[in-house]
Amino acid sequence: MRAVRRNNATGSFSWIGSDGWSARNLVSDGNEPEVEGTLSVQPQANPVRGFEEYFLNLTVESNRRNPWFVEFWEGHFHCRYPNSSLTPYNKDYKKECDITERLHRDNTAFEGQLQFVSDAVMAFAHAFRDMHHELCKGRAGLCDAMKPIKGTELLKYLRKVTFKGLSGDNFRFDPNGDGPARYNIIHFKQTSPGKFQWIKVGEYMEGELRLNMSEIQFKLGHPQPPESVCSLPCDVGQAKKFVEGESCCWHCFNCTQYQIQHPVDETQCLTCREGTVPDASRVTCREIPEVFLRPESGPAIGAMSLSSTGILITLFVCGVFVRHNDTPVVRASGRELSYVLLTGILLCYCVTFALVLRPTDVVCGIQRFGAGFCFTVVYAALLTKTNRIARIFNAGKRTAKRPSFISPRSQLFICSGLVGVQVLINGVWILVSPPRAVHHYPTREDNHLVCSSHIDASYMIAFGYPILLIIVCTIYAVLTRKIPEAFNESKHIGFTMYTTCVIWLAFVPLYFGTGNHVPLRITSMSVTISLSASVTLACLFSPKLYIILVHPERNVRQSMMPVRYNATKSPAVTGTTQTGSMMAAVICNQQKQPFHSTGPQQSGSSQGLDSGLQSDGVDLELREDVVHQLQRRHQPRLLVNRSTQTMTVGVSNNSSNANCPNSQPQQPQQQQQSIAKLTTTCHIINSSSNGPISISATQQKQQIKDVQL
Repeated sequence: MRAVRRNNATGSFSWIGSDGWSARNLVSDGNEPEVEGTLSVQPQANPVRGFEEYFLNLTVESNRRNPWFVEFWEGHFHCRYPNSSLTPYNKDYKKECDITERLHRDNTAFEGQLQFVSDAVMAFAHAFRDMHHELCKGRAGLCDAMKPIKGTELLKYLRKVTFKGLSGDNFRFDPNGDGPARYNIIHFKQTSPGKFQWIKVGEYMEGELRLNMSEIQFKLGHPQPPESVCSLPCDVGQAKKFVEGESCCWHCFNCTQYQIQHPVDETQCLTCREGTVPDASRVTCREIPEVFLRPESGPAIGAMSLSSTGILITLFVCGVFVRHNDTPVVRASGRELSYVLLTGILLCYCVTFALVLRPTDVVCGIQRFGAGFCFTVVYAALLTKTNRIARIFNAGKRTAKRPSFISPRSQLFICSGLVGVQVLINGVWILVSPPRAVHHYPTREDNHLVCSSHIDASYMIAFGYPILLIIVCTIYAVLTRKIPEAFNESKHIGFTMYTTCVIWLAFVPLYFGTGNHVPLRITSMSVTISLSASVTLACLFSPKLYIILVHPERNVRQSMMPVRYNATKSPAVTGTTQTGSMMAAVICNQQKQPFHSTGPQQSGSSQGLDSGLQSDGVDLELREDVVHQLQRRHQPRLLVNRSTQTMTVGVSNNSSNANCPNSQPQQPQQQQQSIAKLTTTCHIINSSSNGPISISATQQKQQIKDVQL
């Protein structure tokens, strides 16, 4: 304690004392500030009944058993007893002891641990008694069996003793050979400024500790116990790392951002599984809320609004087409493929509602099948149309024979076959990799609920075949771009495909660039699908709706005719003067036949180029009896009107007769002979109907003399 004072460390230590300190004044006297707050254990001992009275009545004359009592008397009264022996302890005493002096409570202090001496003596006494009783069978004195007394034998009896001591406490040895563990917990505290004392604050009785914490005061005015610099409790989110060789001292280390304290092992941290993060107390892992495109979110509402508008417009177009189903514009547009196209457009808009639903296995299957299927229906119909246009005009350059597979039924079969490829692809894909709704964790903070095909590029399997159809349709649109005035909707189809390609070129990088933002990725997909459908709907059907609703006077058979029969531009055949987008392709086939009565009739060699989806077009067979009384040979000339892009076959004279390109002039000497009839079969293909337009017999007869091609 003096060393603590010298180093000015008073108050820096809290002492734990063994039973050697046990309220000894030797420790505390003069060192009170340094010892303040000490906790010590003291063996619990009760007074031995009758010993105090017995000892206080002893005198040197009455003592018969203690040979050291004279020395005790001299030391107690600081005198030398008469006739006592000289010892190192009494040689300095000059005073002679008074035999009348007596011991009393005021001048005598008794040792508080006297009970243990008494219990020890009583334990041996009981052991000897039990041993004598068992070996000597009750005979007085030591029997031969106890001569000499063996320590190992005595120890066995000593361990078994049980008695009530002179203090009134029961005594026995535990299995380890120790006496009863009874201790008082004493505390050295400053009860008031400058006043210190030892007080009892608890006890330990045979394994049970009872402590009165309210009585413990380590410093005056500071009732809280001091903190241990060796074993401070770890903070939230920390684990212990014990000092090597120590069980009470440790270092605290922080768990990582996504770890919590281990619920069992305080020396370890537990990592939260994916989709969970530690709570604020870092005791448990909480679930991260699922992220998916919710129908009530802004992007979903926007996508559904666009799709709903498209659905209403598509249904309106369907209603108009059904109401005017038998009108020339609808019939000329190819009704079957038009309805297939409208069905595909309607499916494109409907897919959006499947994309905004909460992902489940069923919803994922619908998304996977529907996204590619709706596009396939649209572009299969467009590809069928553009392919037919290209084949008709390519065939017209080589032969007058009708191309194969251009009838309405053939076109439907071709379109169904193209759609069937997509169905087969989706079926195999679903069998190989069934659609599943899974949790995706792009980062440790994310918990996305998505369809499994959204995680990687596998979703593009659904779009691979439609993209191929788009590319092929675009190629056909380029190949048919030079057809005069964009025959057979090729101009509109071409513009549709160019715009679609731009939309998809923008969508693909956006789709792969938003892998960590599921709502944006799905929204971009739905908007792309709706935009593609809207472009197709606007480019291909708005011109037809314009004629049907705004200019119904053009929705007649004569206005579908792109050719003009005479110089007066008869309205029966001057469709090009009414609508600039309607032109005709004329394929002429000539053969010499004997003359017979005129009248429009079907040529056996050419059944007419089917209208694409409406087979109501009739081949226009124009028969003309021509008597050429020419004075000189002349060749026909092909005239092209750049403003109307119509073709006229002319001759050197001013004759108003129009002939097909291969007609031969007649010689003058053949004027009086029977004249062979020049039969010219012309297939007139309307630009919007993909097929020929029938012309009435009356009109043919009236205009037979002057046909401009």
